[in-house]
Amino acid sequence: MKSLKAQQHPLSKIEYELEVLDTPIKGISFADKLANSNLFPLSPTQIDIFQINMGKMCNQVCKHCHVDAGPDRKEIMTRETMQLILEVIKKGGIKTVDLTGGAPEMNPEFRWFIEEIRKISSEVHIIVRCNLTIILANPKYHDLPEFYKKHHIEVVSSLPYFTAVKTDSQRGDGVFDKSIKALKMLNEVGYGAEGTGLQLNLVYNPAGAFLPASQEGLELEFKKRLKNSYDITFNALYTITNLPISRFLEYLLRSENYDSYMEKLLDAYNPVAAANVMCRNTISVGWDGYLYDCDFNQMLELKVASPTSQHIADWNKKSLLEREIIVKQHCFGCTAGAGSSCGGATA
Repeated sequence: MKSLKAQQHPLSKIEYELEVLDTPIKGISFADKLANSNLFPLSPTQIDIFQINMGKMCNQVCKHCHVDAGPDRKEIMTRETMQLILEVIKKGGIKTVDLTGGAPEMNPEFRWFIEEIRKISSEVHIIVRCNLTIILANPKYHDLPEFYKKHHIEVVSSLPYFTAVKTDSQRGDGVFDKSIKALKMLNEVGYGAEGTGLQLNLVYNPAGAFLPASQEGLELEFKKRLKNSYDITFNALYTITNLPISRFLEYLLRSENYDSYMEKLLDAYNPVAAANVMCRNTISVGWDGYLYDCDFNQMLELKVASPTSQHIADWNKKSLLEREIIVKQHCFGCTAGAGSSCGGATA
């Protein structure tokens, strides 16, 4: 297949990405693979999880970030939109609220939102995807570990590797040392320790155009290295495959690795992982309240295929459960090998 290269073009960034992701790999589309697995059209099994993008503002600019987040991003979820989400949570059925960004903590309504969720229910599981360095970024964030503990929040944090060189090359100079300090602060209040119920999970993304190694093996290695070198403990490690969108897609095109990487994903397609993709029980809520099948489709501006319920203000669970999930070639990233989701391997 002719190599796809970054180029000057009249399309918007999103339009160009979608054009690239509409091109079959070796003549095979993701829909074709799903059909061969008796999974097309892909449909929801349930709506248990709200994954909510609190905004694209972040104190870091990571090379692999599919949100294209950074300090200069102004998109932020308002309290009005949060109120609409709270109304849906009150109706019941949402078991998990997964807060992401950017750095979700940088939303000025972040703590208020969590407190309001807890007023509705102590049973709703709340996850915060914390980049760790935000805890040290400003004194107003230093008490975040205690805040997380108070509201019994699961903390999920990216740590590309257990050494400074590899971590800093992906996330910026000095990030590793700050991350270690933040992990120690979380450990000090009980996160990652047996018997506390305070879950601290780490996320590993490959640093290049290759699939992650065994999640189980990497978890053992991370636990050994972080314990021995820094006396840090955590509960689980999630391996997540880099999906070919946003900054990572730009890297693949610029380095002319796109074709070979996509072929790796295609060749590693796993029908068990396909049956368990996260979009089947999750709704992604954008910072502006629009609804998406997953966080990745959100970044490609592919709203759910449910014309009567595309915004949280028009929430219609029945309509959303009857929708077809929108798929394109980037979805191969979630079905390669042991599978990939925001909770790690799926097969």
